[in-house]
Amino acid sequence: MDRETRLFAESHFRGLRGRLPGGVCPTLDCVDFIENPDSFSYADFFKGYLLPNVPCVFSSAFTETWGSRRHWVTPSGKPNFDYLLRNYGDVLVPVANCGVREYNSNPKEYMPLREYINYWKEYIRGDNSSPRGCLYLKDWHLCRDSSAEGLFTLPVYFSSDWLNEYWDALGVDDYRFIYMGPTGTWSPFHADIFRSFSWSVNICGRKKWFFFPPGQEEALRDGHGGLPYDVTSPGILNSCPCPLPLEVTQEAGEMVFVPSGWHHQVHNLEDTISINHNWVNGCNLTNMWQFLQQELCAVQQEVGQWRDTMPDWHHHCQVIMRSCSGINFGEFYHFLKVIAERRLLILAKGRGPEVEGGEDSGPGPQQAAFDVSRIAEVLASVVAHPDFQKVDTCVFSPRPEELLQQLEEGVVATASL
Repeated sequence: MDRETRLFAESHFRGLRGRLPGGVCPTLDCVDFIENPDSFSYADFFKGYLLPNVPCVFSSAFTETWGSRRHWVTPSGKPNFDYLLRNYGDVLVPVANCGVREYNSNPKEYMPLREYINYWKEYIRGDNSSPRGCLYLKDWHLCRDSSAEGLFTLPVYFSSDWLNEYWDALGVDDYRFIYMGPTGTWSPFHADIFRSFSWSVNICGRKKWFFFPPGQEEALRDGHGGLPYDVTSPGILNSCPCPLPLEVTQEAGEMVFVPSGWHHQVHNLEDTISINHNWVNGCNLTNMWQFLQQELCAVQQEVGQWRDTMPDWHHHCQVIMRSCSGINFGEFYHFLKVIAERRLLILAKGRGPEVEGGEDSGPGPQQAAFDVSRIAEVLASVVAHPDFQKVDTCVFSPRPEELLQQLEEGVVATASL
């Protein structure tokens, strides 16, 4: 990030203060297609798509050097089953049944990749049908393994990735996934976890995306307030005043940027392999915080009848929230703390000029200054939140108020950077 982009971003967020996260999404008739890597900078993406929170598609030229596009794909553009079997055949992978619905998702089982590929071949021979149903390999964390090295290069546009930086620091998880499936496999209607951004690259095959900007999903709710499982089912898209989705067909090698809070549904039009990341940074941190507050409110409403009779009711709400959402207020503070301390260290060291590069180059001082300002604003809201004030923070180091003071001092110190 250069200084001009940082100042542009800080001005953008000053203009949003006091407004709900996400704001009003501009009306889009189509999704922009970015053709040439040489003429599209990080600043172009940051100003044109990340800050305004709108989708775009990058051409296959952005991924043409990826090892996965050479090794995982046959000359005819199909999945290279032989290569995958030789290198990963015995690895256990998560597989979802697209034909079975459980709580607005698909039930999963684990099986060796070898078994799944045997199923896939049988599915193709059966004219895209199988007695076992329509099985989709989803959320395979291959990138945790050293064997994933060289398969792809993290695009600079997505290099400010706090979510995976945080989980890498803990060494226990990540939000980097492989998806593989035959024609007809699909993902139900959803918005991404924690209202994260995501990116998805088709290593081979084609996908059909249905996008709804933040807020439009409200028109799709049923009489009980539930969202549809499949927005392509009869009666959903043809009903009035149901909004029409923004449709995108993603070709092999192309990369889709999915903005924060956009509900979407995705269908594989061919035998398809994709690499996908979820990520959070200063641009959608407020969205994540707003989402967590909404999740806690939902839990509190569900167990509200026991508020006066259950000891440590507020603590139990946080426990339930974590089991439902994967994180609670205390862990959100720890997430902010880890990223904040890393950015403050960069500023203290006074690193050299900003360099646009992949994940190995790390953030420079301008990016660190922007990140500190965003964390400071959100942490101030966290500290003031009455439910966070009921969280036992006595074992937190530093205490939230102390970290907030450090961040605010950092914001002042970087004003002239």
